[in-house]
Amino acid sequence: MLTGALMMMSTLTTPKDFARRAADWRNGAVVYQVMVDRFAPSANLEAKKSLYASPKRLLPWTTEPKQGKNNEKLGMWSHEIDFWGGDLSSFASKQSYIKELGADVVYFLPIFEGFTNHKYDTLDYTKIDPQLGSRDDLKRVVKGLHKDGIKVMLDGVFNHLSQYAPMFTAARADAKDPQRDWFFIDEKGGYRAYANVRNMPSWNLENKAVRDYLWNQKSSVVRQYLKDGIDGWRLDVAFEVGPEWCGEITKAAHKEKAGSWVVGEVAGYPADWFPQLDGVYNFHSFAVGRAMLEGKMSGGQAGLALQQLVNDSGIENLLKCWLQTDNHDTARLASIVPAVEDRNLLRSLQFTLPGAPVLYYGSELGMEGKDDPMNRAPMRWDLVADTNPDLASTRQLMAIRKASPALRYGDCSALATEKLFGFARTTDKIREAVIVVANPTAKSITETFPSRVGRIMSWGELQDVVSGLKYRSVNGMLTVTVPPKSVQILKPITDATDGISRYHRIDPLN
Repeated sequence: MLTGALMMMSTLTTPKDFARRAADWRNGAVVYQVMVDRFAPSANLEAKKSLYASPKRLLPWTTEPKQGKNNEKLGMWSHEIDFWGGDLSSFASKQSYIKELGADVVYFLPIFEGFTNHKYDTLDYTKIDPQLGSRDDLKRVVKGLHKDGIKVMLDGVFNHLSQYAPMFTAARADAKDPQRDWFFIDEKGGYRAYANVRNMPSWNLENKAVRDYLWNQKSSVVRQYLKDGIDGWRLDVAFEVGPEWCGEITKAAHKEKAGSWVVGEVAGYPADWFPQLDGVYNFHSFAVGRAMLEGKMSGGQAGLALQQLVNDSGIENLLKCWLQTDNHDTARLASIVPAVEDRNLLRSLQFTLPGAPVLYYGSELGMEGKDDPMNRAPMRWDLVADTNPDLASTRQLMAIRKASPALRYGDCSALATEKLFGFARTTDKIREAVIVVANPTAKSITETFPSRVGRIMSWGELQDVVSGLKYRSVNGMLTVTVPPKSVQILKPITDATDGISRYHRIDPLN
């Protein structure tokens, strides 16, 4: 079934290629996504209370979000103006948690001045919302994260802004306003809005002056914040911004800061958006994993899907795509997948497939939340404990990934399995090779298949880094037994047993 799709493992990736990938912080980085208002309680709530004047509400940290009512007067839902009071200073007080977890990047949901709690309705791109802090606070946070070896990405909302943004209200009120054609406003004051949401009027991105203001000119929003020290941008609704303008944003960001990371919110099939974007969302791999767990796809079909994904997207691009199981626009992982063993399987794939795993704050703790706004609840710091199975799984996988160059930036080839789902991650060094085999079914499965790693010696052993279980490769064939709902991460044993490794001329240690 898979022979036509399982292409030969590339022999064109050279040691220099792998060295280049290793030097690029974007390849396979682990991203931690934060909603500042909900991440850590502020110590300055009393001084900030005036910033949450009615109709806004400031709620106790332990209060769970609830679906509100549509406020026709304001043009938004009441739960959009419920706040919990977190800010950049309180984030910094909990920064050590992210460092200890092992994340490489912090991605902040919108922090520009906005009317709502989610800030996707920007009032002023040049200002950090006072509820969250200031430009100087952001610079301090960026400096602190950089000191911990963590990069910073902001959410770029360049498809629309707020109905209350001064430049929009002025343009709407005056037909002769010089920025009238920055928006789609008709003669009666009606306007085009994102998804017909009144609170989010659309930018006229076909107007070059708009694009210059947002990303092209040196003083643009994109380039200003890169000058301030951030390392990249996540582009909101990039699909609607379109490939041409996404390409302009990426080019402008790279011009300002070489090696910056521009990732677009394109949640479909992760192909056909390069080089206009450095990366896109990869919910596709999560969907394949869920389909296996639900019995809708076999492991072999999933292998075919993986090889097609690598072929269609290109491994260099795929390494910079965000591997996601959930985020602020979806139900949380624990609500999507209630069983811990199923979550562990999906999380194991998230940390071993090619790409950059994204952890949505609190999901590593098993936080639940089905729909907006329940999926945006305040961080449950009470769940941070060594006995938390989700956190333990995340920490273990993070350590395995940190110790494995192949999982971070290696090539990827699917294996010819039937019921199991298998793939090989490789670099130019045999001691770094990893073979991953997942059993999504409720029964233990034994299968035999080619390893596709030519420098594993016949009768050479591989060991599962989780269970310690060992297998032998015989003539390039592996026979493995994988318990139900589990993943094995196999690495070749290359240590010397008699004073010298039998791989010493294939893969010298020095």
